[in-house]
Amino acid sequence: MFSSKLSSSNPTFLLYILDTRFKQLKKWLTEEVKLTYLNVEPASSDASFRRYFRVTTGNASLILMDAPPEKENSVPFVETAYRLANLNVHTPEIHAKNLDLGFILLEDFGDKDYLSQLTSLEAADSLYRDAIDSLLLIQQGEPNTIERYSAEKLREEMSLFENWYLKQHLKLELTQQQTSLLSSTQDFLVKTCLEQPQVWVHRDFHSRNLMVTTENTPGVIDFQDMVTGPITYDLASLFKDCYIEWPRHQQLRWLNQYYEKLESPHFSFAQLERWFDLTAFQRHLKVLGIFCRLNYRDGKPAYLNDLPLVAKYCLETMQKYVELSSFAEHFKEPLEKCL
Repeated sequence: MFSSKLSSSNPTFLLYILDTRFKQLKKWLTEEVKLTYLNVEPASSDASFRRYFRVTTGNASLILMDAPPEKENSVPFVETAYRLANLNVHTPEIHAKNLDLGFILLEDFGDKDYLSQLTSLEAADSLYRDAIDSLLLIQQGEPNTIERYSAEKLREEMSLFENWYLKQHLKLELTQQQTSLLSSTQDFLVKTCLEQPQVWVHRDFHSRNLMVTTENTPGVIDFQDMVTGPITYDLASLFKDCYIEWPRHQQLRWLNQYYEKLESPHFSFAQLERWFDLTAFQRHLKVLGIFCRLNYRDGKPAYLNDLPLVAKYCLETMQKYVELSSFAEHFKEPLEKCL
């Protein structure tokens, strides 16, 4: 028996169950996984083509990840889940999978992501302490056993700022000087990323991808794009979160907590702070482009609501570092347009 909880307030799901993917999903669960007496309801979606459903059978609750194989390669997700679990990082256990179909049945971490629980500084202190410990486990992974965050990849990401934020969103026509400045700034930021110690990097280690679980918090999700990259990248994702803002002194306090837990670091805290800020700047240029692309290309306008905070981070960093002063002269005004 297979039933679905539907409501008229969820038209997206009503349409989805009529398509081929849902029929395949139902057949896989009932015939291959052998689950019976199911309820299936939407759990969440993300910025990719993946969708998630909560599957209940008896007293159990599981998450089914639907990743259409022509759109998403699920092999990295599975391989990375096993790699992280071996480091004692709390990733969802994989109960069943069919990668040819793009279906993976996972442990259910529940609905409490960090973002929903960061209701006070006291709560944040506790949650971020756990997140720092989890990040340190991730960074114990053997460097270069997974894909490197190459200079080419870092530049490609920053080009999204030009193509989707400046040109598509703001409709700006760049001068030759501005185009050259973007290129030289990319070179500077790439150099900054590559000069850092290189560790395993989650790439989206933020409040929407960390789950509050009954044991071994946080549960870590959305890790399939993990690479070997700069040591401050996930710290930037965490403390300069694109979805929630913390005062500068609080960011540095948590950054110092991380620094104090490192074993014999060969760099000062001042160096770590500089790397943290400039790596965050690289990331935020990318994110401005991604959020605009999600709106214009993928029909997901909600991400435009998060542009102001990301632009604010960029403006603050531009004012702090002299190496970004020329960039600030040309792009301060375009960044202020979305505040």
